[in-house]
Amino acid sequence: MNQVSYTLAWAYAWGGPLGQCTFKRLPEDFIVEEELPFVPEGEGEHAYINVQKTGENTDWVAGQIARFAGVKRSAVSYAGRKDRQGITRQWFSVWLPGQEAPEWSGLSSESLNIIAATRHGKKLKTGALKGNRFIITLRSVSVSQALLEERLKLIASQGVPNYFGEQRFGHEGINVDRALLMFAGRFKAHRNKRSMYLSAARSWLFNQVLSERVCQKNWTRYLEGDVPGFQDSGSLILRDHDQNLMSRIASGEVSLTAPLWGRGELLCQSDCRKMEEEVSARNLSLCEGLEQAGLKQERRAIRLVPAAMDWKWLSDDCVRLEFSLPKGCFATAVLREALECIEGRFDENTAQ
Repeated sequence: MNQVSYTLAWAYAWGGPLGQCTFKRLPEDFIVEEELPFVPEGEGEHAYINVQKTGENTDWVAGQIARFAGVKRSAVSYAGRKDRQGITRQWFSVWLPGQEAPEWSGLSSESLNIIAATRHGKKLKTGALKGNRFIITLRSVSVSQALLEERLKLIASQGVPNYFGEQRFGHEGINVDRALLMFAGRFKAHRNKRSMYLSAARSWLFNQVLSERVCQKNWTRYLEGDVPGFQDSGSLILRDHDQNLMSRIASGEVSLTAPLWGRGELLCQSDCRKMEEEVSARNLSLCEGLEQAGLKQERRAIRLVPAAMDWKWLSDDCVRLEFSLPKGCFATAVLREALECIEGRFDENTAQ
């Protein structure tokens, strides 16, 4: 039951979608390859396996790996969850102190394929991720190639608002509604679900601030009191806001930031702080709930510039996009600025 109308209709930076397309019609239409920030050493207590999965969720695969290796589920870890709908390639680690790894090829099935196996001295921790490489095929594109390419060039050079994707919020924002019920003491969630609802509430507030800045046309322009930072590392620049920094912001090398809500003072000042406080004042129940849950104030880049973005037309109305994004960023934030992507159903009998 919805408690508040939590719209997911955030402002567009470049005038809105040019038209429609079909998204994720087939598993191979959405390919994600995980990029680790390090190279496994080749030896150590932890077995590392790179798995390609099709139409399976990450937690389920971790459970399959644990059963196959004969270890507890807690011995298996991964850097982050990946979409179920598509083909994804990601690393898992299995703690096997003093033990030989099993023959991982025996884990292969119609939906799982072992790409590589090695060892490392440390477990793969949540968040230990550089980013993801996406290969996305969009079908039944309803606009001309010239018009779409013009928009894609703009996105590649200027970026898009770094919104959290709609999948973070559940169907019609239900995860945010449940967070509000949880904060009011009317709903008790399991630990994993609780974390998901807290993340949804925090992400929704971030998107609200970012959408406000897009509406004001200052999401790429420095506001007095702003807090610049880096998209990839998350580090912030709290002083020396000189002309050199303004040039780096204009070029996209440095991004401005918005709050991930929690306890503590906002780091921004002046005009930026006034705007962020106005948005938070309209959402006090969520802000107070996140503070009482013990989360701390953090910040996240509001500009997302896809790296190595390229595209190729496979037919008159079918285009394949490739680009890389830092960890925690959503491919749908890129796609929404070009086309309205209507998600299709995977069907192996569907004609390509």
